[in-house]
Amino acid sequence: MFMAAAMVGCGNGGGGDDDGTAIDAAGGGDGAIPADYSLLIGRSWSLAAGASDTYRCVRLTLTEDTFITNIMAQAPQGTHHTVLSIVSNGVAGADGEYNCDVAELGTQMLYASGLGTSPLDFPTNVGLRLPAGTQIHLNLHLYNASDVALDGTSQIMVKRVTTAPPMLAEMVFAGRILFQIPVPNPAGTPYSTNGGCTTSQNFTLFAVWPHQHRLGTHHKFEVITGGVTTVLHDSAYSFTEQNYYLKSPEIQIPSGSQIRVTCTWVNTTGAAVRFGESSDNEMCFGGMYRYPASNAGLTQCTDVPGGIPG
Repeated sequence: MFMAAAMVGCGNGGGGDDDGTAIDAAGGGDGAIPADYSLLIGRSWSLAAGASDTYRCVRLTLTEDTFITNIMAQAPQGTHHTVLSIVSNGVAGADGEYNCDVAELGTQMLYASGLGTSPLDFPTNVGLRLPAGTQIHLNLHLYNASDVALDGTSQIMVKRVTTAPPMLAEMVFAGRILFQIPVPNPAGTPYSTNGGCTTSQNFTLFAVWPHQHRLGTHHKFEVITGGVTTVLHDSAYSFTEQNYYLKSPEIQIPSGSQIRVTCTWVNTTGAAVRFGESSDNEMCFGGMYRYPASNAGLTQCTDVPGGIPG
């Protein structure tokens, strides 16, 4: 990684003593590409003062086989989050930039980032393979809470290798979609919910990515196998530091294991808050980076395995 690692303690509920290592964000927002990285996809944008929940997308068809072992996002102020995916029917179209909405995502996710997200280094012999002719899609969620106009360039940069890694990885979400955070009584009372799935395949987990929004205060990611609970991440949550937490050693997840993601918020808005893409809504996702890739769908490990409702 580019910056010094900060160790973040992970609790342990009966198995292993795995540590989660969060890597500080790198890359800045000035458009410069760090050494050993190259641009994969990106676009420029502008936001009027106070502009909320704006979406800008770009499609790109790759002209050569692309093998990726490291990914990082460059996200200047105004970038709420980025989602990189492979184009599928819902977002098919010509290459180029266009205005879009929250639902325009491919079903096979390659990478996601939020505020302060760290670079992601895959384990040795693990990576992504994007054959020539693959059309990729970048969805930028932009939000300008300031009283001045903003402009910038948000982009995804990668380290490439010349041959395909032996093991191909993917990112999927675990967590809950159908929830509502009530008005607390008394004021300041935390509210928690959880979601996840029972796994239907064996896989190796090498990174988790906690994702909530502004009201989030705590995030917990657990795996339950054979009655034994292993806590992979259990920490206070900060909307401005949405890091990947690398698991070393990597975690073997047998088929039939339960994945459980627990999110906690303190609702200070005075009204109930529902799930949604806006910074004024909330989410409860634990992104899982794993291998081998199964391509079974982005939200397969949630209460809505078929996708986020429109």
